[in-house]
Amino acid sequence: MHSFEDLIYRSTSFTLTTLEDTNSKIIDALQTSGSTVHVKNLQMIQLQKTVFAIGMFSMFDAILQDELTCRNGFESAKRILKEKKKLELHDHFDHFISAINVLKHGEGRSYDHLLSKIELLPFRIKLKDENFFDEGDVSEVNTLVEVDDNFVLNCANLIETVSHEIRNE
Repeated sequence: MHSFEDLIYRSTSFTLTTLEDTNSKIIDALQTSGSTVHVKNLQMIQLQKTVFAIGMFSMFDAILQDELTCRNGFESAKRILKEKKKLELHDHFDHFISAINVLKHGEGRSYDHLLSKIELLPFRIKLKDENFFDEGDVSEVNTLVEVDDNFVLNCANLIETVSHEIRNE
């Protein structure tokens, strides 16, 4: 089998394209029917992006644990990035690790960490007093991190980049 980092971007692109095709069909159907089923299907697509992002990062952590022979793959990878003085990549990786933790667990240390770095983040997070990212968007699901196509693609790109950097020891 080809390596995970070689397949993840292809898998991500395929998944997002398929979801976008389905999303377009549902939007077309909503033009003639405001059925709850259509709204639920739009929300399902958004939820699928979240599940996909969490899943790819969880698999990456397991792969890092195996390849680096450690208990915490992300911490070991971040240590290597620091040792190689790849500080910008380290910080970018750390932001996405925190975002995935927030998606899995909600408010807590990772959420507070992201709030303290909000100006540096390449994605949106809800502030403590916000209920929606875009009020009126019927496809929105209740997450503290906005998981759009860019977020998912950034996850895949980050996995590729971190993998290549770690292997170039």
